[in-house]
Amino acid sequence: MRKRGTSKQYVCTTPSRKSIQSIKDKVSELTYRSTRYQDLAEVITSLNQALAGWANYFRHGVSKAVFSAVDHHAWGRLMRWTRRKYEGSHRLGMSEMKRRFCGKGWRFAQGKVVFTGASSVTVTRYRYRGSNIPTPWAPKPEAAASGG
Repeated sequence: MRKRGTSKQYVCTTPSRKSIQSIKDKVSELTYRSTRYQDLAEVITSLNQALAGWANYFRHGVSKAVFSAVDHHAWGRLMRWTRRKYEGSHRLGMSEMKRRFCGKGWRFAQGKVVFTGASSVTVTRYRYRGSNIPTPWAPKPEAAASGG
Protein backbone atom coordinates (compact mmCIF):
# COMPACT_ATOMS: atom_id res chain seq x y z
CA MET A 1 0.00 0.00 0.00
CA ARG A 2 1.03 3.61 -0.41
CA LYS A 3 1.51 5.79 2.66
CA ARG A 4 -0.84 8.76 2.64
CA GLY A 5 0.76 12.05 1.64
CA THR A 6 3.91 10.43 0.26
CA SER A 7 4.94 8.10 -2.49
CA LYS A 8 6.43 5.52 -0.09
CA GLN A 9 5.20 1.96 -0.35
CA TYR A 10 4.83 -0.38 2.63
CA VAL A 11 3.50 -3.84 3.44
CA CYS A 12 0.05 -3.87 5.03
CA THR A 13 -1.31 -7.18 6.33
CA THR A 14 -5.01 -7.44 7.17
CA PRO A 15 -7.36 -10.39 7.62
CA SER A 16 -8.84 -11.63 4.35
CA ARG A 17 -12.49 -11.14 3.45
CA LYS A 18 -12.99 -14.88 3.76
CA SER A 19 -11.70 -14.99 7.35
CA ILE A 20 -13.75 -11.92 8.31
CA GLN A 21 -16.85 -13.57 6.88
CA SER A 22 -16.07 -16.80 8.73
CA ILE A 23 -15.96 -15.06 12.14
CA LYS A 24 -19.15 -13.15 11.30
CA ASP A 25 -20.80 -16.45 10.42
CA LYS A 26 -19.59 -17.91 13.73
CA VAL A 27 -21.07 -14.94 15.63
CA SER A 28 -24.35 -15.38 13.77
CA GLU A 29 -24.34 -19.07 14.65
CA LEU A 30 -23.74 -18.33 18.35
CA THR A 31 -26.58 -15.77 18.43
CA TYR A 32 -29.06 -17.68 16.29
CA ARG A 33 -32.61 -18.08 17.55
CA SER A 34 -32.04 -21.75 18.43
CA THR A 35 -29.64 -20.58 21.19
CA ARG A 36 -32.26 -18.52 23.04
CA TYR A 37 -32.62 -21.22 25.68
CA GLN A 38 -29.12 -20.29 26.92
CA ASP A 39 -28.49 -17.69 29.56
CA LEU A 40 -27.19 -14.28 28.43
CA ALA A 41 -23.95 -14.85 30.37
CA GLU A 42 -23.33 -18.12 28.49
CA VAL A 43 -23.82 -16.45 25.11
CA ILE A 44 -21.54 -13.54 26.06
CA THR A 45 -18.85 -15.96 27.26
CA SER A 46 -18.96 -18.02 24.08
CA LEU A 47 -18.84 -14.86 21.93
CA ASN A 48 -15.90 -13.49 23.92
CA GLN A 49 -13.97 -16.74 23.52
CA ALA A 50 -14.59 -16.99 19.78
CA LEU A 51 -13.77 -13.33 19.09
CA ALA A 52 -10.68 -13.26 21.32
CA GLY A 53 -9.27 -16.41 19.73
CA TRP A 54 -9.82 -15.08 16.22
CA ALA A 55 -8.41 -11.67 17.11
CA ASN A 56 -5.30 -13.17 18.74
CA TYR A 57 -4.54 -14.95 15.48
CA PHE A 58 -4.86 -11.74 13.43
CA ARG A 59 -3.43 -9.26 15.95
CA HIS A 60 -0.14 -8.88 14.06
CA GLY A 61 -0.66 -6.34 11.35
CA VAL A 62 -3.19 -3.63 10.58
CA SER A 63 -6.34 -5.11 12.11
CA LYS A 64 -7.86 -2.50 14.42
CA ALA A 65 -10.52 -1.30 11.97
CA VAL A 66 -11.41 -4.90 11.10
CA PHE A 67 -11.77 -5.75 14.80
CA SER A 68 -14.12 -2.79 15.25
CA ALA A 69 -16.24 -3.89 12.28
CA VAL A 70 -16.48 -7.45 13.62
CA ASP A 71 -17.40 -6.10 17.08
CA HIS A 72 -20.09 -3.93 15.54
CA HIS A 73 -21.60 -6.98 13.87
CA ALA A 74 -21.39 -9.02 17.09
CA TRP A 75 -22.92 -6.23 19.20
CA GLY A 76 -25.86 -5.89 16.79
CA ARG A 77 -26.47 -9.64 16.78
CA LEU A 78 -26.28 -9.77 20.58
CA MET A 79 -28.66 -6.82 20.90
CA ARG A 80 -31.23 -8.44 18.61
CA TRP A 81 -30.81 -11.80 20.39
CA THR A 82 -31.39 -10.17 23.78
CA ARG A 83 -34.42 -8.20 22.61
CA ARG A 84 -36.06 -11.33 21.21
CA LYS A 85 -35.25 -13.49 24.24
CA TYR A 86 -36.47 -11.07 26.90
CA GLU A 87 -39.42 -9.48 25.16
CA GLY A 88 -42.61 -10.26 27.00
CA SER A 89 -45.90 -8.70 26.13
CA HIS A 90 -44.12 -5.67 24.67
CA ARG A 91 -40.98 -5.03 22.66
CA LEU A 92 -38.02 -3.78 24.67
CA GLY A 93 -37.02 -0.19 23.96
CA MET A 94 -33.40 0.90 23.76
CA SER A 95 -33.49 2.74 27.10
CA GLU A 96 -34.88 -0.35 28.83
CA MET A 97 -32.23 -2.50 27.11
CA LYS A 98 -29.48 -0.25 28.41
CA ARG A 99 -30.90 -0.19 31.92
CA ARG A 100 -31.40 -3.97 32.17
CA PHE A 101 -28.54 -5.51 30.22
CA CYS A 102 -25.70 -3.02 29.82
CA GLY A 103 -22.93 -2.11 32.22
CA LYS A 104 -20.86 1.02 31.67
CA GLY A 105 -21.89 2.65 28.43
CA TRP A 106 -23.46 0.20 26.00
CA ARG A 107 -21.45 -2.89 27.00
CA PHE A 108 -23.59 -5.97 27.46
CA ALA A 109 -23.14 -7.52 30.89
CA GLN A 110 -24.83 -9.99 33.17
CA GLY A 111 -23.39 -10.60 36.59
CA LYS A 112 -19.62 -10.50 36.25
CA VAL A 113 -19.60 -11.47 32.57
CA VAL A 114 -19.03 -8.51 30.23
CA PHE A 115 -18.97 -8.51 26.42
CA THR A 116 -15.45 -7.49 25.40
CA GLY A 117 -15.27 -8.47 21.75
CA ALA A 118 -12.30 -8.53 19.39
CA SER A 119 -11.23 -4.94 20.12
CA SER A 120 -10.04 -5.95 23.58
CA VAL A 121 -7.07 -7.69 21.93
CA THR A 122 -4.18 -5.29 21.45
CA VAL A 123 -2.79 -5.01 17.95
CA THR A 124 0.99 -5.43 17.66
CA ARG A 125 2.58 -4.17 14.48
CA TYR A 126 5.58 -5.60 12.73
CA ARG A 127 8.81 -3.74 13.42
CA TYR A 128 11.05 -2.60 10.61
CA ARG A 129 14.33 -4.43 11.10
CA GLY A 130 16.13 -3.45 7.90
CA SER A 131 19.62 -4.94 7.71
CA ASN A 132 19.31 -6.57 11.16
CA ILE A 133 17.48 -9.53 9.61
CA PRO A 134 19.91 -12.47 9.46
CA THR A 135 20.33 -14.15 6.09
CA PRO A 136 21.62 -17.66 5.47
CA TRP A 137 24.04 -16.39 2.80
CA ALA A 138 26.01 -13.94 4.97
CA PRO A 139 29.21 -15.50 6.32
CA LYS A 140 29.26 -15.95 10.06
CA PRO A 141 32.09 -14.14 11.88
CA GLU A 142 33.30 -17.35 13.61
CA ALA A 143 33.67 -19.25 10.32
CA ALA A 144 35.65 -16.43 8.68
CA ALA A 145 38.05 -16.10 11.66
CA SER A 146 38.80 -19.85 12.00
CA GLY A 147 39.51 -20.21 8.30
CA GLY A 148 36.88 -22.60 7.27
